[in-house]
Amino acid sequence: MSREIKTLKTVAEMRAYGTERPLGLVPTLGYLHEGHLSLIRRAREECATVVVSVFVNPLQFGPGEDLARYPRDLERDRELAREAGADAVFIPETAELYPEGYTTEVRVRGIEDVLEGAARPGHFAGVATVLAKLLNIVGPDRIYMGQKDAQQSFLVGRMIQDLNFPTRLVVAPTVREPDGLAMSSRNVYMNEEERAAAAAIPRALSVARDTKSKAPEVLEQTVREEVAKEPLVQLEYVFAMDDATLGPVGPKTGEVLLSVAARVGKTRLIDNVVVGRE
Repeated sequence: MSREIKTLKTVAEMRAYGTERPLGLVPTLGYLHEGHLSLIRRAREECATVVVSVFVNPLQFGPGEDLARYPRDLERDRELAREAGADAVFIPETAELYPEGYTTEVRVRGIEDVLEGAARPGHFAGVATVLAKLLNIVGPDRIYMGQKDAQQSFLVGRMIQDLNFPTRLVVAPTVREPDGLAMSSRNVYMNEEERAAAAAIPRALSVARDTKSKAPEVLEQTVREEVAKEPLVQLEYVFAMDDATLGPVGPKTGEVLLSVAARVGKTRLIDNVVVGRE
């Protein structure tokens, strides 16, 4: 017998949805891929009820970014979520979460200002605001996110701690294509030549991770040199930071988060690896 899935479109419907505990939430922008589905399957293993939110959040897209063309297919998402084990999908309209007169935003100072935050001002205020709303509306015991968006996960963990949400953050490993490229809904933007070139990003991270020196400047320079071998990939930034704090690497740093943002044609991609130190 196939699993049925409930579609919830309003805050009132989501709040009234009868659930067994523990409740797991998998927040997404939609256009689900294997990375999302792996999170849903893990939530299914660990929770009595699994809710997937599908919402292209305008607050986290800056001017000139891909809000209008971000891939959308709600029926496809609903079916994939059902097959992966979700009990319900929460698919609110923008006006449902941000009604006329909405003026509040959530900020996570410090964390929102580095890496992606420095490259995309205001992005993480949008992320923190919508996720705070989802935690409040859905009320999950666990929220599932992927390591590919490492800074986002770090920010959400701090917000959960600081605002006393009764929710546990679960961060799952990045799911990759056979050539190593991190799965992303934006991968569909690339043509065949660009898609082949994009494999240079995870390849550069892998080479850096395997270098003998774990000094941050060596890790960063190795990525730059490796990416430069692929002319279709334009590096936007590479940073090696303390994985536990997102601050500078120091004597007490245990592991290093090596993060990259790059453009392949008009497509902007991010990726990262965690590098252990001697």
